[in-house]
Amino acid sequence: MTEFFLEYKTYIVFLHVISAVVWVGGMVALRYAAHPSFMEIESPGQRLERVSHALKNLFIIVAPFILILVVTAVLMIKGYSISSTDYKTIGYAKEGIWTVMFIAYLVMVYRRNKAAKALVQGDFVTAKNQLGMIGRFMVPLNITLGTIAIFLGSYFSSVF
Repeated sequence: MTEFFLEYKTYIVFLHVISAVVWVGGMVALRYAAHPSFMEIESPGQRLERVSHALKNLFIIVAPFILILVVTAVLMIKGYSISSTDYKTIGYAKEGIWTVMFIAYLVMVYRRNKAAKALVQGDFVTAKNQLGMIGRFMVPLNITLGTIAIFLGSYFSSVF
């Protein structure tokens, strides 16, 4: 594993970084660029449908990048032998952050799907509650956690 990592280190690190940037950057763009525009749509039903559709697109786009992030993280942990260094605690913290983010991602997908079904049934209250939790709490939480994880990764790049 170490030999493979060392041979392809630049590509692995690049894929890891770009995956983190797409995931976190996508959430930033949706929450702070697109979301305010959605709020200007006067029809509540149409607004909820647009938000739901945008979230669906984001979740589809970031899914392969999440997978790439996990694979490259494992390759880097093994390749750098982080578990046997003084930096293992930071490595575990970074793994924990991405794990929490992934669980939140799965919950957001579930909530978005539940909102989409509610919209089809004309249940705007349920849809609003499901989507509101995503926009107000879950996406900002994931942005914060992702930013911390990217910082920790930047720190790692200075010591390895």
